[in-house]
Amino acid sequence: MTGGGFQNIFKIPELKKRVLYSLALLTVYRIGVHVPTPGIDAVALASFFERAKGTLLGLFDMFSGGALERLSVFALGIMPYISASIILQLLTVVIPHLERLSKEGEQGRKKITQYTRYSTVVLSLIQGFGISVGLESMTSPGGAPVVISPGWEFRLMTVLTLTAGTAFIMWLGEQITERGIGNGISLIIFAGIIARMPTAIGNTFRLLSTGEIGIFIVLIILVLMVVVVGFIIFCEQGQRRIPVQYAKRVVGRRMYGGQSTHLPLKINTSGVIPPIFASSIIMFPATLASFIDIPWMQSVAAAMRPGNFFYEVLYVGFIFFFCYFYTAVTFNPVDVADNMKKHGGYIPGIRPGKRTADYIDRVLTRITLGGAVYISAVCVLPSILISNFNVPFYFGGTALLIVVGVAIDTVSQIESHMLTRHYDGFLKKSGARIKGRH
Repeated sequence: MTGGGFQNIFKIPELKKRVLYSLALLTVYRIGVHVPTPGIDAVALASFFERAKGTLLGLFDMFSGGALERLSVFALGIMPYISASIILQLLTVVIPHLERLSKEGEQGRKKITQYTRYSTVVLSLIQGFGISVGLESMTSPGGAPVVISPGWEFRLMTVLTLTAGTAFIMWLGEQITERGIGNGISLIIFAGIIARMPTAIGNTFRLLSTGEIGIFIVLIILVLMVVVVGFIIFCEQGQRRIPVQYAKRVVGRRMYGGQSTHLPLKINTSGVIPPIFASSIIMFPATLASFIDIPWMQSVAAAMRPGNFFYEVLYVGFIFFFCYFYTAVTFNPVDVADNMKKHGGYIPGIRPGKRTADYIDRVLTRITLGGAVYISAVCVLPSILISNFNVPFYFGGTALLIVVGVAIDTVSQIESHMLTRHYDGFLKKSGARIKGRH
């Protein structure tokens, strides 16, 4: 969206109020990231995290926006909420009660949201206790303990502080979703990732000034960044549209149906779930090794660190697996085919029912392969840039997928608000429309 687009945003009172409300709550979140949990030696903790890069702790720190590294009141971040949401989504396929709720519309959705909140608190309590116990065994490379006064008082205080912090972030996210603009939870993760950009830019200028990286390499990296972001936008908006025809039906004195439409299947149905799951599984040995000083575990951890060939092969393999697994769990071709048949819809040239379900499944399997290749390419990119071009920051991977995806979603919602207030003419002029591609 152009600069003129932002000016028009603030000409609409309700949209202006929503945008400013979202920015205010995100500011509150970023302030909370810098409020430390009591009883921690900040210097010793920072030294420990320097050693823990490339482990699960580093991944969680990215999602918490640097709060875990500082062990602030928001150290757990929004990960317990995301984990609870994913767990409940997967359980919907297994537990009939949850499956019924998911099909009950607004009331069922509210009930599942309530279960998600309770699960978030339970996961926060468990993770908070695990972190408090783990902190007591941590020391800096110089041997200084991270916890000033270990014991049950410290553990209880840490558990309550971190759980309350996560509950507050969850509330902020829901408030942004309801009264602001965009998806609140996604915007909180987005803000945490974007907050690291000034440091990355500063490191680049520092290396440029000392001659460790050349101006030509910087220009190549900038061009590559633009190309990669454009490629992600292209793929995230990419769809395979299956034509659907609805037969004419007479109900009473009225005739319904007869129109042509399409079934949009996204290239990347699973979103950022595959790289998150893949990273978590592969980084687990490296995380254990950072706590346990055993030679063979250190060797395994070294082989499983980003940049290593064995790590990259496993990473891509797990991404492919979770792309297909998560798509199979969240999208059921049989249900789609049954709903189409129930409402008189059919795919031209394909018999309704099982044949339609098989056709949709076959198309979905093929485009998921393309989606898995696309996600793998973006996620392996950071290792290539860091090892071959000496890039002083992490560009690509899950973080970039989240940032671009959230930006697209937020711009789309802003566009929808403007369209409802007859700003269609302006949008055509500015070229701000977000459209799916065939």
